[in-house]
Amino acid sequence: MMEIKIPYGHGSETIDCPEEHLVGVRFPNEVPKRDEHTILQEAITNPIGAGPLEDFLADSPEVLFVVNDATRPTPTARILDHLAGEIEGGRPVHFLVATGAHTPPTPAECKMIFGPMFERFQKVISIHDAQAESKMVHLGITPRGTPLALSRRVVEAPKIVAISSVEPHYFAGYTGGRKSFFPGAAAFSTIEHNHRLALEEGASPLVLEGNPVHEDLAEAMGALEEKEIYSFQVVLDQFHRICAASAGSLEGTFAAAMQKAREVFSVKVHERADIVVTVAHAPMDIDLYQSHKAIEHGRLILKEGGIIILVSQCPKGVGNKGFYRLLCRAADPEEVFKLIEKSYCLGDHKAAKIADLAMRAQMWGVTDLDPKILEQAFIRPYPDLQGALSAAIKEKGPHARVVFLMNGTITVPTIGGDS
Repeated sequence: MMEIKIPYGHGSETIDCPEEHLVGVRFPNEVPKRDEHTILQEAITNPIGAGPLEDFLADSPEVLFVVNDATRPTPTARILDHLAGEIEGGRPVHFLVATGAHTPPTPAECKMIFGPMFERFQKVISIHDAQAESKMVHLGITPRGTPLALSRRVVEAPKIVAISSVEPHYFAGYTGGRKSFFPGAAAFSTIEHNHRLALEEGASPLVLEGNPVHEDLAEAMGALEEKEIYSFQVVLDQFHRICAASAGSLEGTFAAAMQKAREVFSVKVHERADIVVTVAHAPMDIDLYQSHKAIEHGRLILKEGGIIILVSQCPKGVGNKGFYRLLCRAADPEEVFKLIEKSYCLGDHKAAKIADLAMRAQMWGVTDLDPKILEQAFIRPYPDLQGALSAAIKEKGPHARVVFLMNGTITVPTIGGDS
């Protein structure tokens, strides 16, 4: 037997897997540990496609910092701490938490996002509300028909500093960069139309060229080409330590971070597996909606008819209710697509991907969710991972092959050799 430690929530559990069944345990690729402050300072000292941050801020009457919400692992507090001198430079500052269409962060989550700076700046922290149409500015329409409406705070800010992290994204290619604005600070209608493109061919992780979601986002950013934006993009290792950072123009920093993210998060597996155990790490395990990304990455190495086991605590339940309501309305996976054809709502792209996999394989889940909730999503619930793994091996037989995909929401496996 091989003992394997599996993260769950903010803890872990250890299970046993028969060695004859184990193909591999895949983590993000290891990178040398370096001092985070050194990494951030090197980025500031060597900006990409822009001058020094000090010069960028020098003549600005006010600065808007756009930061990620609690569903992303971005170490915002640590980055802000490094930028404390610039933030406290005497000019007025404001912060916008770019939630997109996510649930607003709780006070406790806001404290986690901002760290020690929360108490001082909480009166100038705004939470983006995608449903607040009166707080949006309409900026036109993309060639793909996405209506562009963006937070008035972003549109009217004299200068903006965007802080984000770059990881693989299962249909937008990568997180970070342009996503701080679209969908981060966009109207619900903008987000909904863009996300519908996830149903089209080419919407895949680690892919930008020919990816309709990314290309639509890039076209949307054209509406902000006159805005003065300074960007900080970081890449984290498997322990959520900063392993790379870039500062400067939004486009340049995103490109640099994207290249590093591929090095860290694209991993090799030498064969497809009958069983894939895919783990959603905190904070991406916050709900089923976010955790689903781990399923999408796991399916990349799953045999047709295989079993994928999602391990995710889901402390906030289902998350986006739209995709779940659609799954509840469907009697079987095929009906999901019929319902989407009649009417699309934000989140339906996720329901479609779940339904598509349900027609090709089995999905099992080890979560804190009510078992009935999982069953409505075509996921078979199990109370513990050891029991689920043993049952899956028994079902797949003596030659069953198993892969464990750790940090499955951001680790993208490919077939092509052992690592």
